[in-house]
Amino acid sequence: MPRIAFTVRGRVQGVGFRAAAAHEAERLHLSGFVRNHPIMADRVDGEAEGAQASLDGFQQWLRRGPRLARVTAVSVSDLPEQEDHAFIIR
Repeated sequence: MPRIAFTVRGRVQGVGFRAAAAHEAERLHLSGFVRNHPIMADRVDGEAEGAQASLDGFQQWLRRGPRLARVTAVSVSDLPEQEDHAFIIR
């Protein structure tokens, strides 16, 4: 299965972004994680793995985020498969 690393910038902390991302990833049957960036308050990052069509849909969602978020940029890169079994919030 393909896997991606992602970073989302903007107003993404304190607006329910991680919980909404986990919900969307579970809906799309993806595994991986999402977390607040440890230093930068305007970033959320994570990894997602699953079917390519699901990853494509998740990337589209990341560009919007939940209602209160204001996404200004999304970066994505490919990673090797890790075979996680769930999508978690860190």
